[in-house]
Amino acid sequence: MRTLRVGIIGASGYTGGELLRLLLLHREVEVTLATSRQYAGEYVYRVHSNLRGYTDLQFSDYSVEEITSKCDLVFTSLPHGASMNVIPALMKTGLKIIDLSADFRLKDPADYVKYYGYEHPYPDLLQHFILGIPELNREEIRGSKLTSCPGCMAVTSILALAPVVKNRLVDTEHIVIDAKIGSSGAGVKPTPATHHSERYSVVRIYKPVGHRHTAEIRQELSRIAGAPIPAYMSPHAVNMVRGILCTAQTFPVGMLTVPEVWKAYRSFYAEEPFIRFVRDKRGLYRFPDPKLIAGSNFCDIGFELEEDGKRLVIVSATDNLMKGASGIAVQNMNIMSGFDERAGLEAPGLHPV
Repeated sequence: MRTLRVGIIGASGYTGGELLRLLLLHREVEVTLATSRQYAGEYVYRVHSNLRGYTDLQFSDYSVEEITSKCDLVFTSLPHGASMNVIPALMKTGLKIIDLSADFRLKDPADYVKYYGYEHPYPDLLQHFILGIPELNREEIRGSKLTSCPGCMAVTSILALAPVVKNRLVDTEHIVIDAKIGSSGAGVKPTPATHHSERYSVVRIYKPVGHRHTAEIRQELSRIAGAPIPAYMSPHAVNMVRGILCTAQTFPVGMLTVPEVWKAYRSFYAEEPFIRFVRDKRGLYRFPDPKLIAGSNFCDIGFELEEDGKRLVIVSATDNLMKGASGIAVQNMNIMSGFDERAGLEAPGLHPV
C-alpha cells in the first residue's frame, strides 16, 4: 500500500498544529500540504515551534487545484461556519474529507437554526457525513469518504453515557452534565474572555443552557436509545490548557448494582483501544482526570453509585485537542484508510503537565 498523501486546510490553529504533530510521525502518511491564508509562504515550524526539525513544509494559500493534485485525503480544520464554504467544492474532487468543524455534525437542519443561529446553506449534504465517533459508528466510518468529527465536550459526554442509555439503566428524561474545559478549547485567536489576565485562575460558567454541543449529545444518545433523549449540559472554563472533565448526573430506573454498571460498560466497549476505565479505591487518581491524559487519545470513564442506588454519577475525561479533535480525526483517518486504528496515536498521556 502506497503512502497516503494528506493535506490540512486551516493548519495554523491549535487543532491544525496537533494534526501536524500526529501526522508527521505517522508511518503510513505523508503530509503534502498545509494551508493558511494568514501565514502563506511561512515555514510551518515558525507558527508551530514544537515541530522545528520535523518538517520543512511551508504554509500555502488555499487552492482546490493544488489540493487535488497533492492529496488523497484532506482534513478541514477551519473555524465553525468556514468549512461549509469550501467543502462542497472539495467534495466534487472525490477526495476523502475529515471535517473538524461543527458544520456537518448535525443531521437535522433545524438544529443549526436553534443552536447556531443560522440556516445551513447546504442542508442536503448533512446526511452524507458520518459522525466520526469510532466507538459508535466504526463500520459506517470505514466505508465513508466524508466524516465529521464530534465536538470535544460532546464526544466526552456521549462516550460516558452511551452504555447506560443503550442498556436502559437510567432515566433518560433526567440526564445533566457538568463539563469543564481548558483554555485551548477556545481556539488560537484571543478574545477578552481568553486573555490571560481574565482566563487565569477561573472556574467560569459561560453557557449555562443551550450550548451547541448539547445538540450532538441529544442527537447521538437519541439514536442509541431509539427515542428522543433531552440531555442537558453546562460548560465551565477552568484554569488548565488542555483537557475536559465531564460529570454526568443520572438516576437509575430501578435497583442498580455496581456489577451491573460494570457489565454495561465492559460489554459496550469490549476491545476498544482508546477507552479506559478508572475506578480505583486507593491513590490520588481514583477517577478520570484530564491531567493524566494530556497528549493522548484516550477517553477515561469512571462512575460511582449512590449507596441507596438512586443516583449514578458518571465521570469522563479527554484531551480536547486529541480525542476531542485532532486525535479522533486521525483515528477516523486510520479507519477510512484501512490502517491500524491505533497508528500514530499510541502514546500515553504526559505527566506531570
